[in-house]
Amino acid sequence: MAVPPAAPHGTPAAPGSTGAEPDSTAVDPLKSTRRAGDPPCDVYLTGTVFLDIVFTGLDTAPVRGTESWARGMGSSPGGVANMATALARLGLRTSLAAAFGDDHYGEYCWDALEQGEGIDLSSSRTVPHWHSPVTVSMAYEGERTMVSHGHEPPPDAHAPDGGAPACPPRARAAVASLTPGTRAPWIESAARRGTAIFADVGWDDTGRWDLGQLPDLRHCEAFLPNAQEAMRYTGTSCPRAAAHALTEHVPVAVVTLGAEGAYAVDGRTGETASVPAIEVEALDPTGAGDVFVAGFVTGTLADWPLADRLAFAGLTAALSVQEFGGSLSAPGWEEIGAWWRRVRQLDQQDPVALERYGFLEALLPDTARPWPLRRAVPTIGFRRSA
Repeated sequence: MAVPPAAPHGTPAAPGSTGAEPDSTAVDPLKSTRRAGDPPCDVYLTGTVFLDIVFTGLDTAPVRGTESWARGMGSSPGGVANMATALARLGLRTSLAAAFGDDHYGEYCWDALEQGEGIDLSSSRTVPHWHSPVTVSMAYEGERTMVSHGHEPPPDAHAPDGGAPACPPRARAAVASLTPGTRAPWIESAARRGTAIFADVGWDDTGRWDLGQLPDLRHCEAFLPNAQEAMRYTGTSCPRAAAHALTEHVPVAVVTLGAEGAYAVDGRTGETASVPAIEVEALDPTGAGDVFVAGFVTGTLADWPLADRLAFAGLTAALSVQEFGGSLSAPGWEEIGAWWRRVRQLDQQDPVALERYGFLEALLPDTARPWPLRRAVPTIGFRRSA
């Protein structure tokens, strides 16, 4: 099934916009599962927040010694903020622990996340005389080129890992990025308190690809590597075989297969699921992996069947790559609803493929807004009108 193309890209919001327009508050995907005594937040995460400046509308890659003009530009919080924003826009009560600089960039990111997205920053901190990490991203031909700069924030007694409290708040779930050879004490602490940990992993620059070098994996509920990472860690030549092998180390293994979709295995029940990718015109893949994880976490906490979780994760990721930027492109329920209404009106859609997403019908908002939403602002610090 094809996702209808987005509207022409590269158009920022009008001056004076806060940049973010939360569209998920009317939908609570966990409504049927909420009980008295639940943790105050649905998902906790920690990491580094970047200020992302995204140039769009470039026809080709910049050439050394020349000047390139971009037809569009946007700015937004990036880094771990991509995941936090994706979770919040899907209606999850999200808590983020991070360090923020006390410069204008840090103030902008804090305001965009707390006021714009409704993310709980009570576990975060502002670091005096520390400048915010910055990433400049250039998107062209469906790819991206990024240049980043930043320094580690100084540790303090309350945040020994730079941003994560030694004892994180109670949460239904947490999202973690595992680093080979490194243990994050907060993961074990959270898991012992009943928090379900969902983890991904980056490329192993050491070349060892040893699951023993991921000590926190044993505390995780689900592990979501891509196909290459999964096969290297398990020594298999097939992504599906890799997923089954990973369930010897973690209850649920989800392997993303790029253009072929994704495959998941629940080692406790033996249930498997395979969902094909949705055809899209990919403009910028930035943050798509974060959106996929956010979609899978949402479906898991909502107690959906494994195949529905996988389909929803793939759909939200597909919607995100049609827009530029990381947190800028994360879809909310209004956008998902607009897509669902629109795709059913198109000719030559496979009825079986449409039925795959029928489980969303009861969740989608009744109101319709233009899709996709425009969240990017061209710069930082517009004066507000009186």
